[in-house]
Amino acid sequence: MKRILAVLIMMSVALTASAEKGDKEKERLGEAGQVMKEIMGIPEGIPQDLLDKAECVVVLPSVKKLAFGIGASYGRGAMTCRTGEEFTGAWGQPIMIALEGGSIGLQLGGQETDFVLLLMSPRSANAVLTSKVKLGADASAAAGPKGRESSAATDATMRAEILSYSRARGLFLGISLAGSTLRPDGGANENLFGHEINAKKQIQQSGSGLLVKILNEKSPTNKSDKESLKNAPKRSK
Repeated sequence: MKRILAVLIMMSVALTASAEKGDKEKERLGEAGQVMKEIMGIPEGIPQDLLDKAECVVVLPSVKKLAFGIGASYGRGAMTCRTGEEFTGAWGQPIMIALEGGSIGLQLGGQETDFVLLLMSPRSANAVLTSKVKLGADASAAAGPKGRESSAATDATMRAEILSYSRARGLFLGISLAGSTLRPDGGANENLFGHEINAKKQIQQSGSGLLVKILNEKSPTNKSDKESLKNAPKRSK
């Protein structure tokens, strides 16, 4: 009897741990969706024409400066891409993503900050989905322009593969994250989905949740140059 009771207790503990696994990641997905919803409501926010040309969006809520190292920071959030071989479909299943860098904390003065990154080329999207990408080296990066249209942006900004924005203390602005790295968060994705995933395949699945809902409402169609999308490296199926 005691042995049976012990087995039942162990099973109960295992089931509880399984239910709790991934809760933190689900909460982070919800926070990412809320950040995107609030930022899309800012009049002088992300230009609509840039969002319409983005292949993927990364949202990292509440990035904090770490206690060790000079300016060391680590942020976790969500990344979603348009589905389809040429990034022309609806926004897909979000995956967990990580941002690391030595310059972030120095730029932000240690305060808690939300980030939104627009991936503006198939090359940058595929690179982030498969490896750790150093912004400014492996993929060109720039502070994103603000306003309803991007016409005032410089040529260098418009040629950048990744545009980045930040929001802290009520201020929303473009910010350079050059020198930071962006990568799929393997452990967090395993917690969220219950198994190890292939980021490129996972992000092709139908998406749900607030983040995907907002993006499908605000930017349902990819308006990037069609030739650039046709020449994109093919994603694994």
